[in-house]
Amino acid sequence: MTISNDTASDSRIGKDSPFTFGQRFLEKEEDVFQQNAWDHVEWGEEQIKQAEELISKQYDHPVKDFDKNLYNSNPAKYWDIFYKHNQENFFKDRKWLQIEFPSLYRVTAKGYTEPTTILEIGCGAGNTFYPILNQNENPNLKIFGCDYSKVAVDLLRSNENFEESAAKGIAYSSVWDLSNEQGDLPKDMEPESVDIIIMVFIFSALHPNQWLQAVKNLTKALKPGGEILFRDYGRYDLAQVRFKKGRLLDDNFYIRGDGTRVYFFTEEELREIFCGESAPFVEEKIATDRRLLVNRKKQLKMYRNWLQAVFRKPS
Repeated sequence: MTISNDTASDSRIGKDSPFTFGQRFLEKEEDVFQQNAWDHVEWGEEQIKQAEELISKQYDHPVKDFDKNLYNSNPAKYWDIFYKHNQENFFKDRKWLQIEFPSLYRVTAKGYTEPTTILEIGCGAGNTFYPILNQNENPNLKIFGCDYSKVAVDLLRSNENFEESAAKGIAYSSVWDLSNEQGDLPKDMEPESVDIIIMVFIFSALHPNQWLQAVKNLTKALKPGGEILFRDYGRYDLAQVRFKKGRLLDDNFYIRGDGTRVYFFTEEELREIFCGESAPFVEEKIATDRRLLVNRKKQLKMYRNWLQAVFRKPS
């Protein structure tokens, strides 16, 4: 496994079947540099061992206790800074969501008129919120976009499409901390009123000691029979193994250069968090999306590893 500092996109291709993640198979190792990416690349013991060795070195220079307290005490501050610095340079719209999560297409398609409420947690500037809203043909759709960064919520609301949303559905947006200890729900939201919750690269920003409260708040918001659509970082992803000195906050939990936090999960951890003995959800699907990205010019291999899941609240 060759580790590169090149930035690798977290976006999906958009033509894959749900939980299939593409059909670009590497059948012969000598063909690896013939294209830019390969799907379903199985990791051998060599790749896992090298990833573990690189991660073990991170423990030699963890984040200092003073800085650790600083980052963990006010994480919203660093997301505010992130959105202020990136107002003109956000990620592409996540149009792939309807491919990977077909229920989003079903409830927003022409002819579907059932009252439906969608909550996107970590709405950012609206890269998921607006593609859903703009293509929606369900006259009874409500969509909530929430983020614990006020700057992000202000950006979302400043979009001209937000004011024109009446024809596309009812849109709400507010500052909300998924892990708030009071159990408060987003502004204007009733308990057990949400049909679909979207969490894309959001849960990883929470400290592990916040997971339990976050799950309680998700349970409070979601209707019986409602579902959570989940995508986040997997263990040994390129982003994890390339962290250098002074970035390790805790086991598999890091601080990025911009001050935002990120955790790297395994399938087993997700299953325990959302569907364990004391957890309220049922596993519909958990899958690993392994991708080998290739820099042909530099002859580098970059292993990406994401987790995708659907959890349902029992009826």
